[in-house]
Amino acid sequence: MISDWFSRTRLPWRKDVFVHTQTKLAFQYSVVIMIFLALFITIVYFMVHFAIFFEQERQLNTITEQQAQIIKESLPGEKLDQQDLDDLSTIRESGRQFFYYYIKPDGKLLIGDEWNRRLQPQLLKLVQGWTPGIREVRYETMTVSPPPYNKRGANASPPNKVKVKNKEGDREINLMITGQRIYHGNELAGTLYTGREISYTYELIKRLLTILIVLGVLFLGGAVLLSYFMSKRAMIPIQQSFQRQKEFVADASHELRTPLSILNSSLDVFEMEDGEQLSDFSKNVLVNMKDEVKRMAKMVSDLLTLARSETDRPDITIERFDLVPSIEQLISSTSTLAQSKNISLHHHMPSILIVYGDHERIKQLLYILVDNAIKYTPPGGEIHLTVSLETREKQTLILIKVQDTGVGIAPEHAERIFDRFYRVEKNRSRKMGGTGLGLAIAKWIVESHHGSIYVSSVPGRGSTFTVALPIFSGKTAKSAAK
Repeated sequence: MISDWFSRTRLPWRKDVFVHTQTKLAFQYSVVIMIFLALFITIVYFMVHFAIFFEQERQLNTITEQQAQIIKESLPGEKLDQQDLDDLSTIRESGRQFFYYYIKPDGKLLIGDEWNRRLQPQLLKLVQGWTPGIREVRYETMTVSPPPYNKRGANASPPNKVKVKNKEGDREINLMITGQRIYHGNELAGTLYTGREISYTYELIKRLLTILIVLGVLFLGGAVLLSYFMSKRAMIPIQQSFQRQKEFVADASHELRTPLSILNSSLDVFEMEDGEQLSDFSKNVLVNMKDEVKRMAKMVSDLLTLARSETDRPDITIERFDLVPSIEQLISSTSTLAQSKNISLHHHMPSILIVYGDHERIKQLLYILVDNAIKYTPPGGEIHLTVSLETREKQTLILIKVQDTGVGIAPEHAERIFDRFYRVEKNRSRKMGGTGLGLAIAKWIVESHHGSIYVSSVPGRGSTFTVALPIFSGKTAKSAAK
């Protein structure tokens, strides 16, 4: 479904370079804004994450040092009086400690306390064998099974508890653990381990990330709209400049056609009346002038055709005709040029081929393709013009193939040869009389008939231009022309 929508929306982009450019600009703007949003969200998230956990670690280390100081003052004895135990409990409660344990070097637990007595084995297992460094902090996760049913509710949960239950009813507790070694003189008296539950903090961080992502998506939607309007405004002066240029080309081409026609007629008259009295040098000059006038007239005609193709309503007339006589006329008119270059020109087609389209434009299309093949095929080469019918996806198409044994086209140039004024080798194109407009006109004629054109080529072996034109019924052809 998405691919069908994409294929439908891509066609206008190809036809309208401004829509394509505007869409490309909007996409680029959106990508840039998206990158900045992603960086902003990442930076904010990690800054908040660092600030919160840094403060949690600082508080945990502070209360651990306070408890360690109380234990140091009770040394060298191994037991603390009731006042010391009360002070340790007060510090634990005020600092929201989950547990604290003072363990001798031999692994014996001297004193300790925790929120839930039944968790002591698991907590001792977390710190067993750990020799903490200075202000070292570890993050651990432990899974706790639900307590047995107690009518009196003796198993109370610590404050700010976030219970995350799995399928079996267990819950996970996130802990921040630190430790401090306590010395009596130069001898290690024991290690104080303390921990703080940070499940609630973890949950806050996850919610913060979710909020930032949601805000990022909302801002991205606004950024896409902003990018669209920005790209649209950026295209306004370009469109205006192109429109003025297009009008200039159309007006100049139209104005040049009349003087060029008069000049060509004048040269014909001059040749008819004074041709025998001219010297050989003057005759050569006259011939060269006529060739240049014809080349200029053709280029002006091509420019005018392209200028008309840019209008919202292209100059296309749909009619029903047989394409075979047009092909035979084309072969007859181009065979002389092909024979002069010792090129074999072959054609293959059915006896009758009814087409709905613009007769003159399709004839122009055929002439452009065959003339282009003759230009770039060396002496002794071959050109095959093949016209056939083919059915694709329940639609009947006319396939026109012009295959030559010419110089071929490199892959990096194949996609651009239909661009205006684009020539693979400018010097060779000028020598052969090319202007870089023929294939652009051919592409416009094909697309105005809702067809497709593409080229396959091997450098040094030749090229094959393939045109696919749909066959319309009478009513369909009229609606397509509109």
